[in-house]
Amino acid sequence: MEFNASRLHLPRYRSSIAADLCIATESVQADDSNFAVLELFMERRDMMSLPVTEQQRPIGLISRNIFMSQMSKPFYHEVYGKKSCIAFMDKEPLIVDAAMSIEDLTFRAVEAGEKALADGFIITDNGVLAGVGFGLQLMNVVATMQAEKNRQIMHSIDYASVIQRALLRSSDAELRASLPDAHLEWQPRDVVGGDFYFFERHAGGWFAALADCTGHGVPGAFMTLIASSALSQALRELGHGDPAALIGAVSRAIKTLLGQDGSADAASGTTSNDGMDCAFLSYDAASASLHYAGAKQALYIVEPGADAVRAIEGARMGVGYVDTPFDHAWRSEVVDAQPGSLLFLTTDGLLDQIGGARDIAYGKRRMREQLLLRQGSPASEVAAALLHDMAAWQGPQPRRDDLTFFCFRL
Repeated sequence: MEFNASRLHLPRYRSSIAADLCIATESVQADDSNFAVLELFMERRDMMSLPVTEQQRPIGLISRNIFMSQMSKPFYHEVYGKKSCIAFMDKEPLIVDAAMSIEDLTFRAVEAGEKALADGFIITDNGVLAGVGFGLQLMNVVATMQAEKNRQIMHSIDYASVIQRALLRSSDAELRASLPDAHLEWQPRDVVGGDFYFFERHAGGWFAALADCTGHGVPGAFMTLIASSALSQALRELGHGDPAALIGAVSRAIKTLLGQDGSADAASGTTSNDGMDCAFLSYDAASASLHYAGAKQALYIVEPGADAVRAIEGARMGVGYVDTPFDHAWRSEVVDAQPGSLLFLTTDGLLDQIGGARDIAYGKRRMREQLLLRQGSPASEVAAALLHDMAAWQGPQPRRDDLTFFCFRL
């Protein structure tokens, strides 16, 4: 029976369906003999499977390999040659409608087992035999579809990267206008990342934030949108002066938004346990004072001529997260540093990078050594030295996390 695609009752515009795999084929009736099947297989060397029909509706599928193997056995010609062709047919072949999606067909083929991929499957139009399809075709179509989906996903992620970088651009401009000797490095592990930074000038000084949200890639990028939006709202409500109060406001906003504050529907609950580590800085120009508050992020200070790096440790409580109390209060500190001191903030992407001869973390010790070695250099040179040293340490190891750090002099 020849297959006529034009008579299928399908929409003009559609996704890939079983009909796209349909190959016109001959068939045999249930009362045809095995000699008739043998004759078809001998005439059509390309025919790998032969449908068996009753009143044009398929009831089975004869595999060329199985049939020829059986008929080559001694006496099988004589015994089975004149018998019905149903003797060697698969009585439970995979039969699918031409309108079935490729996705559904793939699941059905996997469920049917190896025979559907090796011997093929029957395609029908309103129950009538339309043709056959084969596993290799199906795999090729699935691979092509997956490649196209991956291309579309990567295109979307690339565009998301453009948006994420655009959101950070205003902070870059504000930073350059406020601190001439400063450098801010932002390197997502993937195309988009879970680290973000914020810098904003105001009438009395400036405010800066460095944050590492849970996850990296697309999940991390979503968290940066949530966290940066919460920070912007907190700044509008509380102002720039108290970094600890701002961390608290951001934490409450994240917990509420993600249902981590106990307000989630008891039936559905919450599967989220997300948040961020961060450091907030607020500079008051009138008093020339710098205030710091941190959540699992320290502020490192190298004073002129110092032989050690001093650290102001952040609180050991993360921002957001299920286990962080809703009303937890962080603490702000006034940074005591001599003029010309180098100040440094980093996410754990720098410190946790695996490398070296023993495949261990880069760590705070190596970071401190680099800061001391170049304590008198411009911030951009300090950053370049750190990146070079970390890359040498990393070697062939893959990047573990997003990398963001901020160094500056007041």
